[in-house]
Amino acid sequence: MITLKINGLDVSVEQGTTLLEAAKFLGFPIPTLCHMEGLSPYGACRLCVVEIGEGPKAKLVSSCTYPAEEDLRVRTASQRVLRARKMILELLLASCPQSKIIQDLASAHGIRQQRFKQEHEDCILCGLCVRMCAEQMVAKAIGFRNRGQNRSIGTPFDVKSDVCRLCGGCMYVCPACQLRCTYNEPEKAICGGCANLTPPCVDKEQFNDMMCYMDPCVACEIKKD
Repeated sequence: MITLKINGLDVSVEQGTTLLEAAKFLGFPIPTLCHMEGLSPYGACRLCVVEIGEGPKAKLVSSCTYPAEEDLRVRTASQRVLRARKMILELLLASCPQSKIIQDLASAHGIRQQRFKQEHEDCILCGLCVRMCAEQMVAKAIGFRNRGQNRSIGTPFDVKSDVCRLCGGCMYVCPACQLRCTYNEPEKAICGGCANLTPPCVDKEQFNDMMCYMDPCVACEIKKD
């Protein structure tokens, strides 16, 4: 067994357990987009970042791919972590502004303004569809093509796949193909219709970490009133 601290609490987990699994075991919420039970961890969206280590050597890592280590210190909701998640969500929102999932995540993290140019590329390259096709449907009909800004998902050489069974699994897991939000103009990029309250504690200088992990936070509800 491996013993580590998450948000100041001791937890013992088995060898090979990821930080995301360990945090969820304690009930600490960590947002994810490219992660799904039953599929291999990929770490593409980076939404699940957590802070490990202490002092100037502390760094951000993706919790879905980082294995638990002995005596590791983990913080799941520090100011640095929340700032990173907000930046990531703004970038994702620019790529796929009509994704209901991304809209809800942005609202839940207090994002109310779109700062980046909307590209309307739809695909955010989370890799869920590729892993679903390969690992659950055992077809491998689609995959990643090219690199960098030319990276995309499709069939080899854009030829219709003879192994695709038209099961729809790729569309079922795709954040861009699921429910759509009608707000896609820059000034209305985040509708906030499904917004959750953000923790006011991390906005105050005296607190560097979220003070409670209830969903919704009792203090946030009181502040709202």
